[in-house]
Amino acid sequence: MTMRSTLAFIIGCIFLGVGAPVAAQPLTSFVNPFIGTDGTGHTFPGPAWPFGMVQPGPDNADRGWEYTSGYQYRAPRILGFSQTRASGTGIPELGDVLLQPGLEPREDMASTYDKTTESARPGYYAVELADNGVRVELTTGERVARHRYTFARPGRVWVLVDLQHGLNFMDRQPVLSSEARVTENGVEGVSRRRNWTTRTVAFVVEFDRPVAEARRLAPRAGDLADRYLLGFDVGDDRTLEARAALSTTDVAGARRNLESGQDHSFNQTAAEADAAWEAMLSRIRIEAPDSRKRVFYSALYRALIHPSLITDADGRWRGPDGEIRQADGPRYSTLSLWDTFRASHPLFTLVAPERVDDFVNSLLDHADAAGRLPMWTIWGGETGTMIGEPALPVIADAWAKGFRGFDPDRALDAMIRTQTEDHHLSEWSILERYGYLPFDRVEGEAVSRTLEAGIGDDALARFARALGREEIADRFAARRRTWRALIDPETRLPRGRDSEGRWRTPFDPLKPTSPLNNPGDYTEANAWQYLWTPALFDAEGLRDALGGPAAFAETLDTFFFGLPPTEGAAFLGQEAMIGQYAHGNEPSHHVAWLYALTDRPATGQALVRRIAESFYLDQPDGVIGNDDAGQMSAWYVFATLGLYPAVPSSGRYVLGAPLVEQAVIAAPGVGPVTIRCETTPVAVPSDIAHEDLIARRALALPCSAPAHEGAVTSSWHRPSQQSPRVQ
Repeated sequence: MTMRSTLAFIIGCIFLGVGAPVAAQPLTSFVNPFIGTDGTGHTFPGPAWPFGMVQPGPDNADRGWEYTSGYQYRAPRILGFSQTRASGTGIPELGDVLLQPGLEPREDMASTYDKTTESARPGYYAVELADNGVRVELTTGERVARHRYTFARPGRVWVLVDLQHGLNFMDRQPVLSSEARVTENGVEGVSRRRNWTTRTVAFVVEFDRPVAEARRLAPRAGDLADRYLLGFDVGDDRTLEARAALSTTDVAGARRNLESGQDHSFNQTAAEADAAWEAMLSRIRIEAPDSRKRVFYSALYRALIHPSLITDADGRWRGPDGEIRQADGPRYSTLSLWDTFRASHPLFTLVAPERVDDFVNSLLDHADAAGRLPMWTIWGGETGTMIGEPALPVIADAWAKGFRGFDPDRALDAMIRTQTEDHHLSEWSILERYGYLPFDRVEGEAVSRTLEAGIGDDALARFARALGREEIADRFAARRRTWRALIDPETRLPRGRDSEGRWRTPFDPLKPTSPLNNPGDYTEANAWQYLWTPALFDAEGLRDALGGPAAFAETLDTFFFGLPPTEGAAFLGQEAMIGQYAHGNEPSHHVAWLYALTDRPATGQALVRRIAESFYLDQPDGVIGNDDAGQMSAWYVFATLGLYPAVPSSGRYVLGAPLVEQAVIAAPGVGPVTIRCETTPVAVPSDIAHEDLIARRALALPCSAPAHEGAVTSSWHRPSQQSPRVQ
């Protein structure tokens, strides 16, 4: 069955009720794309295709930490509608090829809008621009964004095509070069842009009416890219439609992408996008009140927007070295790996297993082009953002779970190169010389970088051992223990040391540090929050270092219940706090689950429930902290199921307590697996292997307990201005 006929079949099943109860409510109806668009969630309400190439949507601004996705819920004006964006990130990027319609030609086409006219659902967005006299509707296919404008009157109308616009991080000229031309019914061209990464953006925009008039606008100060006002004559239906396709390669690639969806009308594309999302969301069905379903399916939706397709319809893509390559399958970018290796990629092995091998091959192709595995990629380019080598646990986890659609020798070679060759944030020669990273020999974050080196070492050791490469496995299994050198025996906390072995003085274990706001030994966190990083790969070792099982549990209690939350919003991630647990930042995400390793798992279960119920809400400010390309959302999905990949390279899940009565996971090659919440006592192990979960087909877990008495005193800080991280 072809993709088109498959989609038609899905649409028929949904609208005709084939194979499902007629009264079943579509799961897409529970998705609220506005969740996370107010405050620090940094999500966007525009349409997307699951893991698709384009994400058209409204832009309120073109720069500023608050506008990393281009949109803030309470912003009063819309500049226009660009075709690409990253959801929930901490740095602005993309926002390519902005279109803005209106009745009159103005150089500034920004418009106010009435919030009551704004609506969104998976694959569709609409709003009325009050100043411009036009209703805008957006939808998208896998590679083609579609716009439909309905004007207040017939006759000559205008569309601003702004090729200079982009979501700008640096206060500098983002366009390095640009070539564009107006065609009979649109505009096409290619530009080279520099912002978070340097990238090539080729584009083709076609309207369903010929261009009646074209005006090239005078450049803004420093502009290198063109801006046009295109005039169109609309009839009594007052409508104008546009299709936009982009490419990392060239205009020919963008045109082939455009042609891949040319037979589809706007309404058909919107229906197909809805059907594609319905098919993906239905891979987890939960029994819960509608209020819980709205939060859950909105989170699952956000978790499946990225990674984003980067290959053209013919398989070409431009790598981080600037060279165009031919892939033998789909390749993906927008890989926020420091965030997503923790929960997002393990979630894909359950709900999108058919894509996991392609995700890994995307990492390996990147390594071929760049000489090392990626850290944080977007539009095919490397940003070099964050620390550690987070691609390694993604590969190791996939192999541990039985995925075999990539070359293990090629993967092992890329992992070894990445984990041994010095890099500006991976100074292995210094690590091996001293047994840790001394704070006087590296440029900051020495403690965090030492601890996170163990994540990659553990992943490499596990992967090599699975391949029978024992010598390599032993080497990196031994090196992963470098974290122990930084546990201060007096405080039992990770503390900086210099090259002479002297401890950092003075030492404030509650003071967060980050590269821009307050440089120091930790990455957007403090000593207490980084204490738990070794548990991602050596939980038993950390338990022993803290004094054994009883002391481990007592230290967890102190972390959650005995320490005050950080006051103010001076540091990234110090939001949504329970004691020193900061749910707005990823180093804390696994910590509540560590109670499963103590004799009081119910305490962790109660904390997970409270985090889920307090910090995920069905409202625009319902995601507290950057969603980080879906990691925050993936955490919530796992919490709902009652399991979590606390050791991401192991192929195992820590078991907790589901937040719903029942959940059924069913995806290609997975399940159905039914997870039930049991009110009667049920004995379960502390963790379970992925293959055992799949083989069991049914898993009974205890219903989560109420929150620990007096335990949860949450602090929610929403900054009005913060600086993003820069490497």
